[in-house]
Amino acid sequence: MNVVDNLKYVKDIVKSSANKVDRNADEITIVAVSKKVSIDTIKSVYESNHNVFGESYVQEFLKKHEVSPKINWHFIGQLQSNKVKYIVNKISMLHSLDRPSLAKEIGKRYKEQNLALDALLQVNIGEEIQKGGVNPNDLFKFMDSVLETGGINVLGLMCIHPYEEPEECRKYFVKMRNLFDKVVDRGYPIKHLSMGMSSDYAQAIEEGSTIVRVGSAIFGHRN
Repeated sequence: MNVVDNLKYVKDIVKSSANKVDRNADEITIVAVSKKVSIDTIKSVYESNHNVFGESYVQEFLKKHEVSPKINWHFIGQLQSNKVKYIVNKISMLHSLDRPSLAKEIGKRYKEQNLALDALLQVNIGEEIQKGGVNPNDLFKFMDSVLETGGINVLGLMCIHPYEEPEECRKYFVKMRNLFDKVVDRGYPIKHLSMGMSSDYAQAIEEGSTIVRVGSAIFGHRN
């Protein structure tokens, strides 16, 4: 497996998908999802001029950050409130802010250091009981509470949609884009829509995604 070639292929798909709908590929961020990937493999991708990686487990992330703090780390997994203190000033973006208790703890920890965390609000677009994320109907109430908390810069929305074939996932991307547009229309200054993974990032880009989270298409399947 040549991860550098895989990344190049992903970038080519991003470019062609963007061109298809008259978008600028440079405005789309690829988060290389590196959970369960060795730091040596991550470094080989980093040295090929890619610097955005996504982690899902705090303990694993901290070990990687310790040896590679200059990497632009995003945290994309479910974050427990009692783990917030470990990631302060170590990640550039949180993708999975989905509940008031987490927002309160983030606000507390970041304001203590006169900092603010860039974050995306996770939306449970498929309204699946087993998944995190705020219900779409509760998004504006939740967003207002996060903004009142302070210590958090809300930059956009994120979803992890129900697993279906790539073209079938498009309906969830359309719903997310419509929700994004409603947020913008109400005057909230958000700019990012994080949706699409290895199997369907092309469709997500066609429907307006600005951030795609690509793991197995770069690093192969992991246990």
